[in-house]
Amino acid sequence: MKPEKIEPIKGYKEVELVQGELNRTRKIGSQMIPKLETMTIDILRRNNDMFAWNPSNFRGINSEVIVHRLNIDPQAKPVKQKKRAFGVERNKIIEEEVNKLLEAGYIAEIQYTSWLSNVVIVPKASHKWCMCTDFTDLNNACPKDPYPLPRIDLLVDSMVGCTLFSMMDTYQGYHQIFMAEEDREKACVVTENGVYCYNVMPFGLKNTGATYQRLVNVMFNDLIRDTMEVYVDDMLMKTRKERTPRTS
Repeated sequence: MKPEKIEPIKGYKEVELVQGELNRTRKIGSQMIPKLETMTIDILRRNNDMFAWNPSNFRGINSEVIVHRLNIDPQAKPVKQKKRAFGVERNKIIEEEVNKLLEAGYIAEIQYTSWLSNVVIVPKASHKWCMCTDFTDLNNACPKDPYPLPRIDLLVDSMVGCTLFSMMDTYQGYHQIFMAEEDREKACVVTENGVYCYNVMPFGLKNTGATYQRLVNVMFNDLIRDTMEVYVDDMLMKTRKERTPRTS
């Protein structure tokens, strides 16, 4: 007899965490029993201040806890990529994104850098464009961080016997970790309007996943493998009985 195949429950419903504010919502399963749904919504609303909605809602991880270091090979020669040319439409997208990053404090203008990387514009599933940075040359100069990431198959096995799951994805998680002061002048990007360095850990840098995993393993050490599983910035709370997960 073949084991019963587990199928994911389809469908979610949007819940207003602050009633009347349609831009502050979270998703819950649409097939919860009424009592569990009511309890879950109540907990989410009572703890709505735990959610971040924009960069001003968090200050970042204390640098004494962790920072991202490049650990560049001392034999590597710095590379300054030649600035790429973009059309008017894409330059406008780049300018808007740079202004957002400047306002949030994620980047800052810089002079006389030895390393320089280009902007890359990639399409998103929403048919919009996303600005990334081509750190290829910088990444090639950095050895791989051997810090282990969890095995996906073991994470799946750990969910056996659980009846309720709560998934969390951190808000701009990578940007909550600062770059080491001495490495900021190397993680630089050139645009039509100037040269900027990253104050926070950007997407696209080598070993950022290892840095983030190192952080969450420390933060959730007492919960991992018991009531929680974490793979980089994706987190899963698991409950073995059908009750509302506790929040802290």
